[in-house]
Amino acid sequence: MTGPFMENPFLVDVARGTLIESRHRGSVAVVDSEGATVLSLGDVERRVFPRSAVKALQAMPLVESGIADKYGLTDEEIALACASHSGEPEHVAAAKSMLKKAGQDAGCLECGVHWPMGEAANRALAAKGQGPSALHNNCSGKHAGFVCLACGQGNDPKGYVRADHPVQQAVRESLEELTGACHTLDKSGIDGCSIPTYAVRLPSLAFGFARFGTGAGLSGEGRAAAERIRKAVAKHPFMVAGTGRFDTKLMERLGERAFVKVGAEGVYCASLPELGYGIALKAEDGNSRAAEAMMAGLILRFLPLSDEERSTVEALAQPVLKNWNGIEVGRVQLDPLLLGQSA
Repeated sequence: MTGPFMENPFLVDVARGTLIESRHRGSVAVVDSEGATVLSLGDVERRVFPRSAVKALQAMPLVESGIADKYGLTDEEIALACASHSGEPEHVAAAKSMLKKAGQDAGCLECGVHWPMGEAANRALAAKGQGPSALHNNCSGKHAGFVCLACGQGNDPKGYVRADHPVQQAVRESLEELTGACHTLDKSGIDGCSIPTYAVRLPSLAFGFARFGTGAGLSGEGRAAAERIRKAVAKHPFMVAGTGRFDTKLMERLGERAFVKVGAEGVYCASLPELGYGIALKAEDGNSRAAEAMMAGLILRFLPLSDEERSTVEALAQPVLKNWNGIEVGRVQLDPLLLGQSA
């Protein structure tokens, strides 16, 4: 992860009045389901930790194995297994339901405890004089899925976050199959929720999401699992993020036309199934506002959109910035290079 790397271009500017107040460099890889490069910007060969951006790929073993059906997981619960959710009541209830179906409870979750990411859910808990539990962790759906996978395999779920646990072995194999990249411990770290996270190159990530979006090169069970996950998320985008969140707003408008998932530290991934494209990007400084704008801009660039769709995506790509009095003070601006336009 250390050593020299090429300079990434500035892809996002933040303007206040007529002046640029902040600038964000980034890198982008767009790859088709055959592995051909569609777009490459910046240092795409530098390894990144995708973190939460690959949760849908990590959920593949749960669905592909038949264990999701064994426990009767609903589409809402499958969507939650892919989520970085806001800890709203619906998210907490679904995670609790998943665990109950596997004969477990919140005590077996190993993701840790934090307050809900959603401000309203946070305030509601505090108003009741209550504190958060592991169910409020934004990764509780993914971890509930891991617990279901362990129990469905006949394994003790304890320690399911360890790299040598059968659950994480199955997850690593799924990631390798989809991305075509080796996921080795010498290029790994520990994620915020305690599972292993593997550093890979952006084109490999993009290729994985192209295959996830099309089923190309996957087994029959794999294609069916990927399609089921995409459909579950498209039907219930609220479960993947929450009120007012980028992923939810975008997929509420685009449905099955786009699967998008935030990671951490400025990483974002997406599938555009009808084009057969996968997208992986990183805002170099880890800024989530810049990463969201980059993702929305790439969707504007590649995906044919209706007027209503374009209005939603444009508002996410180059949002107007307002102060506490509602006065417009600036906006986020995408570089023409990212949009495929002349400067």
